[in-house]
This record gives sequence, C-alpha cells and structure tokens, in this order.
Amino acid sequence: MGKLIVLEGLDGSGKGTQSRYLADNLIKAGKKVRLIDFPKYGSDGASLVELYLSGGLGGKPEDTGAYAASMFFAADRYVSYRQDWQKDYLDPDTVIIANRYTTANAYHQLSKMDRADWDGFLAWLWDFEYTKLGLPAPDRVILVDVPQSVSDANVEKRSRETGVSKDIHEKDREYLHRCREAALYVAEACGWTVISCADDEGKQYPVETIGKTIQDALADLLS
Repeated sequence: MGKLIVLEGLDGSGKGTQSRYLADNLIKAGKKVRLIDFPKYGSDGASLVELYLSGGLGGKPEDTGAYAASMFFAADRYVSYRQDWQKDYLDPDTVIIANRYTTANAYHQLSKMDRADWDGFLAWLWDFEYTKLGLPAPDRVILVDVPQSVSDANVEKRSRETGVSKDIHEKDREYLHRCREAALYVAEACGWTVISCADDEGKQYPVETIGKTIQDALADLLS
C-alpha cells in the first residue's frame, strides 16, 4: 500500500494551496503522486454533502447533527475510494495527498457537541470509517493552522473574487471559531503535526516557507 498524507485546516487556511504545492514538489522529486480533494463536488457520492452545505437541511451547521452529517461525508469518501483512487492507494510506490479527509469530519462535527462527548465521537468516527467502511487510515495528518482572523479574511476574499456563494459553514464565523478549537484538540489527542502558518501579528507566511516546513515534517515518512 502507498502512503496517505492528509492536509487539514479551516476554510481559508491555505490547505488546498499547500496540498497542490506538496504534490508538485514530490512529483519534481520523482515520486508517484495522486492528489485527491474532499468533498468531491459534483459527484454522485457528494450529493448529500452538497444538500447539507447548501442549506437544504437547515441554514445552520447544527441543524444537522454530528452523526448524520458524518455519514454524508463518509459516503462521499467511500464512493470516491471505491470508484477512483483505491488502485492508487494499493500501489506501494504511490503517495496519496488528500486535501481534507475523515479527519475534517472530526473537528467540524465536534464543534456541534458538548465537550464531554468529544472523545466518544472520535472513537466512533475512526471505527466507522477505518474499520466498518474499510477506508484507509492516514499515515500522517498535517494541520495547517492560521489565526481565525486570517482564515475569516481569506474566506471573504475568495467568495468576493470567485463569485461563489459561501456555504453554511463559511457563513457562520462562530461555528468556524469552534472548529479551530476542536481541530487543535484533535491534533493534540491524535498526534497530528501542527504547522503554524502566520506570525504573531497575524501575517500569513509565504507559500514556499509553509511548504518547506511541511516537507521537512514529512521527511521521515517519505525517505
């Protein structure tokens, strides 16, 4: 089996940019790489995810409970894995880089729950996707972390420049603030690598600087 590396981070953190940057650099270094993104908008597997994020089940994230929403996103990953990238993962020479994965469900859904229920939910989620559904567990998870003010500004800028409406997560700043708190909790509990991507004044570091830090953190896995 290949290596599965996941990049996580809040909306507007730059994880998509860093996923592509990492993939490009590994390809230049001669490695076989497959880049995957979740959710897979427009696919059959993501139909319930799109219904949820567009507000079709309620205008606020908490209108859909953590377990129900988790099943929507899990279905998207399962269909994608079986139809698309399973063959790549089974190739021992291929590095799979995922821009979000099961790990995103962890902190997004924890933010809807009482803190006393967090550990129980995480145990359920890992068992559901990695054991019962048979999806591969990541070999390494990188959390691309920026201050909330930075991600908020980036989300606003992206929506303005692309003309794409914000989904129910992106519209709810309080929800995203809770997600960052939850993400840092899961990172510590599960041994993720946290990469700080901004200075003390909230200025985001250059793409190349962040990218080198990420590659250095993965050197042992990819050597």
